Amino acid sequence: MTGRSDSPHQGVKTEEPSGRAIVFVIDDDVSMRRSLANLFRSVNLDVAAFGSAQEMLQGNLPKVASCLVLDVRLPGLSGIELQTELAKLNLHIPIIFITGHGDIPMSVKAMKGGAVDFLTKPFRDQELLDAVVAATERDRKRREVEKTVANLQSLFETLSPREQAVMKLVAAGLMNKQVAAELELAEMTVRIYRGRVMKKMGARSLADLVRMAETLGICANHPE
Repeated sequence: MTGRSDSPHQGVKTEEPSGRAIVFVIDDDVSMRRSLANLFRSVNLDVAAFGSAQEMLQGNLPKVASCLVLDVRLPGLSGIELQTELAKLNLHIPIIFITGHGDIPMSVKAMKGGAVDFLTKPFRDQELLDAVVAATERDRKRREVEKTVANLQSLFETLSPREQAVMKLVAAGLMNKQVAAELELAEMTVRIYRGRVMKKMGARSLADLVRMAETLGICANHPE
């Protein structure tokens, strides 16, 4: 059906050489799983389908943009309960709920939990595809931001404690003379530290360094 087994023992592949987004589908109706898998494959999306929430939780999630098309009513963990469980596991997969028995309180709870959309069966194929495209793009951007932050954090950790303090103050807008007074250093020493910081962080300008500090959330008027 999907090119991957529905068995809970195989799990989801951990690499995606093609770089294509992957759509997870959880629905206990076999015919619905097959129909959804065929729909997503028709637009060049990879699919991993499961008959229950437990099956998905036993697998390994690939490190590519993804989203989850999730039936609300499932054997074992319900769709809403899986949403809660994924949040506890810090797995930020955009979720599109589908249901044949939706009601307003249920949809409100799902959306408050961070769901991208809540579709009631029968829904149009294009309506679901639009939701999936939006969800996978959102996940792709999130992953890009996380990668950028992780790279910057690695660079920041190469700085000495003094260099980190200088970076925080410089990024907060303090002049070299002010930084020197704050850290009880000579102004020339601050210039040296500042040069090292720029080089280690790969900053091409002060504005670049400020953006890095903002991304890391370390802009402070005074060192901690």
